[in-house]
Amino acid sequence: MRTQRSQPRSQPRALRLAGTLAAALALLLTGCGTSGDGGGGGGGGGQGGSGAAHAKSAPADRVEPLKSTPRPQLPVTVRSADGHEVTVEDTSRIVPLTGSLNEIVFTLGLGKHVVARDITATFEQAKKLPVVTRAHDVSAESVLSLKPTVVLADTTTGPAEALGQIRDAGVPVVVLDPAKSLGDVDRRIDAVAGSLGVQKAGTELKSRTQKRISRVRKSVPAHTDRPRVAFLYLRGSASVYLLGGRASGASSLLEAAGAVDAGKASGLKKDFTPITSEALAAAAPDAILVMTKGLESVDGVDGLVRIPGVAETPAGADRRVVAIDDGTLLNYGPRTDQVLKSLVDQLYRADGE
Repeated sequence: MRTQRSQPRSQPRALRLAGTLAAALALLLTGCGTSGDGGGGGGGGGQGGSGAAHAKSAPADRVEPLKSTPRPQLPVTVRSADGHEVTVEDTSRIVPLTGSLNEIVFTLGLGKHVVARDITATFEQAKKLPVVTRAHDVSAESVLSLKPTVVLADTTTGPAEALGQIRDAGVPVVVLDPAKSLGDVDRRIDAVAGSLGVQKAGTELKSRTQKRISRVRKSVPAHTDRPRVAFLYLRGSASVYLLGGRASGASSLLEAAGAVDAGKASGLKKDFTPITSEALAAAAPDAILVMTKGLESVDGVDGLVRIPGVAETPAGADRRVVAIDDGTLLNYGPRTDQVLKSLVDQLYRADGE
């Protein structure tokens, strides 16, 4: 990107970079983005930098199902986000194709009917289920071999051919819009509950989730100066280092925690942009938010501050890093209150709050 003198030679490199970034963002949109089968434990907890986690022992990574077991009222016909009208007549064998969808189905109390998982569904109750998809790599053959009665997918799930193959085999496939902010939590729960004929359980779960989120929001320490926090997406093994902007998905969490999204405030309107010293200087974060696996991929805080431009920010100079589990950070679902609490705890602990 330093020179335009040799367009034919630079273009393949640009295409490779675009492909790498697209793959990384695809993983991120599924709620994880790890290269392995871990999204970290702790149900939304994490480990930060200098004011961060000197953890005792990580709590079990579990979801908390509703106490009552719902009885699906079937059949139901719903409008899928890909334009199809889908009728669901049987929920005895459910296959959710993302970690966040797995989480909601289990929390609604239908976990015993789930027969497969996405690699990002790492919570304890789902961990032994067979993996049939890894972000944008759905195996139609693996899904169909489990004889599902309904499949739940996101608009980010792919490839489209695999979903088409499952649908052509006669399996109802409901595609849902992903949640991108705190304001989407209720809609997301409603959509999943409605697709499975458990609307009453959905209403109960929405109420519980919102009460818990409200409780955490009230716990945010009163402060005059709102800390500026930059969300960095890191995958050291792939040399992917991105700075989140307005559409990264982290803004509403940061704002609920009483912080400023530094990337958004600096004028970054897209989801992510490659990290540069100039972009970090403009963002001027007081703290840096990362996913736990991303932080591990760059060898922890020591490696993070070696990324060009990081050490020169107030956050880098103070080694003020907030890390939250990959599998829960951007899910915007039943465990978002835990994510928000971890963010608040880590962000203000360094201030002695």
